[in-house]
Amino acid sequence: MRGGSIAAVSQIALELLRLLAQDASADHIDEQARRLVTSDPGSGEPARGLALRVRAGIDAHRRRESELSALVDTARDLASVDGPRGVLDAIVRRARSLLGTDVAYLTLHDAERGDTFMRATAGSVSARFQALRLPVGAGLGGLVAQTRRPYWTADYPADRRYDHTAEIDGAVGEEGLVAICGTPLIVDGEFVGVLFASHRSRREFRRAEVALLGSLAALAAVSLVQARRAAETADALAALSAAHADIEQAAAAHDRFAQVVLSGGGVDEIVAVLGELLDCWVTVLDVDGEPVAGHGAVPGTDLHDTGAVRRSVASGRLAGADGLWAVAVRAVGQRLGTLVLGGCAELDGGQGRTVERAAMVTALVLLFRLRAAEADQRVRTDLLADLLARAEGELDPGLVERGRLLGLRLQHPHVVAVCRGRSPGLLAAAADSGDGRGLAGSHGEDVVALVPGTDPSAVAEGLSRRLGDAPVTVGAAGPVVPGAGLRDAHAHARRTTDALVALGRPAGSARELGFAGLVGHPADVDDYLARVLGPVADYDRRRGSDLLGTLEAWFATGASPRRAAGELHVHVNTVSQRLERVAALLGADWAEPARALEIQLALHLRRLRNP
Repeated sequence: MRGGSIAAVSQIALELLRLLAQDASADHIDEQARRLVTSDPGSGEPARGLALRVRAGIDAHRRRESELSALVDTARDLASVDGPRGVLDAIVRRARSLLGTDVAYLTLHDAERGDTFMRATAGSVSARFQALRLPVGAGLGGLVAQTRRPYWTADYPADRRYDHTAEIDGAVGEEGLVAICGTPLIVDGEFVGVLFASHRSRREFRRAEVALLGSLAALAAVSLVQARRAAETADALAALSAAHADIEQAAAAHDRFAQVVLSGGGVDEIVAVLGELLDCWVTVLDVDGEPVAGHGAVPGTDLHDTGAVRRSVASGRLAGADGLWAVAVRAVGQRLGTLVLGGCAELDGGQGRTVERAAMVTALVLLFRLRAAEADQRVRTDLLADLLARAEGELDPGLVERGRLLGLRLQHPHVVAVCRGRSPGLLAAAADSGDGRGLAGSHGEDVVALVPGTDPSAVAEGLSRRLGDAPVTVGAAGPVVPGAGLRDAHAHARRTTDALVALGRPAGSARELGFAGLVGHPADVDDYLARVLGPVADYDRRRGSDLLGTLEAWFATGASPRRAAGELHVHVNTVSQRLERVAALLGADWAEPARALEIQLALHLRRLRNP
């Protein structure tokens, strides 16, 4: 009977495996499994349960692959959309399609009125709903706008968590919406609106769907920034063209510069075009006088101290002196550098306007680069702050997704490093650690770096080497998975840095310091060593002896005078005599367990202090 039961289970298992191999649906597998186990439910039920779990796992994996593929397609489509309006319309259409909802819509923040207003919809049929405005704090969308956090509900009309108003409820009722999910839209760290997905029937939103809507909101933010910048660039270049349309040479130069910018070129390409147009050498200096880009035979002398550059910086306009021409590169009232050229004849009016136009386009490119770097750093700093504020626990999908959009893998082990001290290149060095795959930002008076890896000592020493002789102390702890929170690991790294400062060491890890990581101030170290080892150290200093070395050897060899003598290359009687002297200095109980432990800790701390 038992053999027959085993054979029946095997037959059921083989049939279920065949169905899985044929990619049968969960319903079909369940139907076949129930039919197969009717003769022996007790023995066949586990196989049925396992088969359904495998099928569910396959379906979840395919669903995630489909979502990621859809996000990639969305990013590709958004890159080809013209203007902010087109971006917003494309986002709501994609949100409705990817989440399979009845309606998707997006509201934008009105800073003057202090509320949000409907800007784009997909699937909406109500004119009243399409003209709706949501006060901050009112309704689900108002709460998202107020807290900058996603919220969702399976039954909005009946959900008392939200502040219902007659206007919002009336518009939602006319549209027939029931289940609603909303997530904030952040652009350059500033709240600008809310992206929603909604059903006209009661339905629970899965966390995966909330995360997907958040990813779409992040894509919308990035695409909106790009669209705005492209529009600003196009407007600026169009204004330059309109102002000097009557000058053929300047118009031709504008076309060249516009082509460079719109094709993704930078300052190097702009100075190359200008050099070709005027047949001269050209360079761009930053605000400190260091060259940023150059074309042609640029002189090796310090150009920032020439008369042309000084006059241009003072006037803000094109200036010439001693065969050189210079024009300040400015944007939004900020000097970003200076464009300098030479090796050509006197510039006529059209050529002068061409140079000034090149300086304006250069300013735009440098400004966009600066703003992009600042926005990226703000996003990274905000993410780091959120990670450091979260206690270690379960993996947070939202934090992991935010990291993924920045090229980070926050579900993998990282090391937390706390850098303390003053160095102009400290933040840049921390950001570049881990081949640029980490995260860095200022946190209080320290700079905190999050570096992929599992070896805190290697990370700390690598950062210290990168900083050279800069007076910076680096303490590291970990490894830890950042997506699950960094508060405890950051505290360990900060205490390690405190101890390293006290010990006068440039770098180290919590694991490497051991008990010495509890030391927080230089005075603690000195007092501790003086209290525990002071009499022996004073004796060694006065007599030129090595009682401390004898103690270290004695403890290291398991309190064996004979083996300690071998380590020290002296006679065993010499070791015994030295230990008698130690007893006279420290007291007869120096070898008792409690005193012996204290002495060993002090010896270890002394070695760390004086390696």
